[in-house]
Amino acid sequence: MFVNALLLRIRLYFCSSKFTMNLSEHLNHKVFQIIASLAAKEGTPSYVIGGFVRDLLISGSGTAPMDIDIVVIGSGIEMAQKVKACIDEELPLSVFKNFGTAMLKWGDTEVEFVGARKESYRHSSRKPLVENGTLEDDQNRRDFTINALAISLNPSDYGELLDPFGGLKHLEERIITTPLEPGLTFSDDPLRMLRGIRFATRLGFSIEAGTLNAIHQHRQRIGIVSQERISDELNKIIASAKPSTGFLLLEQTGLLEIIFPELQQMKGVEEVNAMHHKDNFLHTLEVLDNIALKTDNLWLRWAALLHDIAKPRTKKFEPGTGWTFHAHEFIGAKMIPGIFRRLKLPLNEKMKYVQKLVQLHLRPIVLSQDIVTDSAVRRLIFDAGDDLEDLMTLCEADITSKNERTVKRHLKNFQIVREKIIEIEAKDSIRNFQPPISGDDIQKIFGIPPSRAVGIIKNAIKEAILDGEIPNDYQAAYELMLKEGAAQGLSPQKGASKEETREEKTREEKTKND
Repeated sequence: MFVNALLLRIRLYFCSSKFTMNLSEHLNHKVFQIIASLAAKEGTPSYVIGGFVRDLLISGSGTAPMDIDIVVIGSGIEMAQKVKACIDEELPLSVFKNFGTAMLKWGDTEVEFVGARKESYRHSSRKPLVENGTLEDDQNRRDFTINALAISLNPSDYGELLDPFGGLKHLEERIITTPLEPGLTFSDDPLRMLRGIRFATRLGFSIEAGTLNAIHQHRQRIGIVSQERISDELNKIIASAKPSTGFLLLEQTGLLEIIFPELQQMKGVEEVNAMHHKDNFLHTLEVLDNIALKTDNLWLRWAALLHDIAKPRTKKFEPGTGWTFHAHEFIGAKMIPGIFRRLKLPLNEKMKYVQKLVQLHLRPIVLSQDIVTDSAVRRLIFDAGDDLEDLMTLCEADITSKNERTVKRHLKNFQIVREKIIEIEAKDSIRNFQPPISGDDIQKIFGIPPSRAVGIIKNAIKEAILDGEIPNDYQAAYELMLKEGAAQGLSPQKGASKEETREEKTREEKTKND
């Protein structure tokens, strides 16, 4: 949202060709004064450019923390080193000689310095051939007009806005477009296509028609971009306030089919005998937006995006029943590792978290539709563990009916499930529980090695606790263990009494805790 004072000044800018916008009062960070002093002393023109200027004009605030990009007509690395020398503190300075850039970290602010340059590209690579250039050259190479805005840090015109491509007007009109011909911009560096969609999503802007058409025309060029860079942009789209905007643009431009075919396959509605299913792509985006309203947890958002990913593979029309998607939650969970591997997303606990939520996402929904039994809730608590609250959040977001009464009914039923969860948790302590008797206990008591019988007995104890047949305590578990052991032809060793085993277990736990 534009601040009123800045918005008024922007409008004045277009009402008078003689009007010059000066933003010096918003250059609050000390680094600007230091750079200005050095620019005058060294005769090295310097400018702040890009995201800082764009966001300043949008928000009206130039206060830290922030990222600041400085363009120097000369050596960016030398300017960074001189700025560091002017500051009393020992600040970290990272120099990247191959790229001619340097990064200075000052508290929460990162200041990147680069020499003004012009770029040319080879068709097979998005890595440019770079040579020294002017400020105009540097603005020409920028991806979008709103990112080509610059502010002078030089004494003669300190704080003056430099806008060669109408970026200010495009901010006012909330439009994403390129400084140069969009086809050339996207062909040179195809990552800019995803960046344009990301900026439109994050800022709530529209992509200018010719620019949008150029993305569609050059979509196949995305193939020369590394998967890591593509996934980074996907993550930023997913992390936005309304991620559906980005995915609709990806689909509209044809990029989605290339970079995420599983999502593209969810689009569309099929009809047989006047019976049709909903568009699972649009439903998924609605669920994703619902989650975005509730949490900024990136991986919970990924779970929302992927929760119905197997529906195209499981879709089937059954006469008399209609469209079914049997076991899509289980098949979807199996698809997650392959998707994460291809997208170069982490294959660690984050992937397992998404996989778990996809596999369990129907469980609370089933409970909300049927009579809620203690054993069913107990199993849900056990299977979801510490991720139970996130699972419930996902399931509530999955209610996307246009019928308001249906939504209210489902949410009311979910509240009953939540109340039952609290009740069972308080009574049985099921979440992440370990059965009172372990496999080691069973081996010691019966004097047997690790074997199938041990697993059968241990599982019987766990199932009995989850089904509510026995309480979650040692006494009940011990008695059931003897019964199940007898069924396996086992009897306890002499000297392996219940009390001795319990005392030994208590000593082991105490030693472990100490």
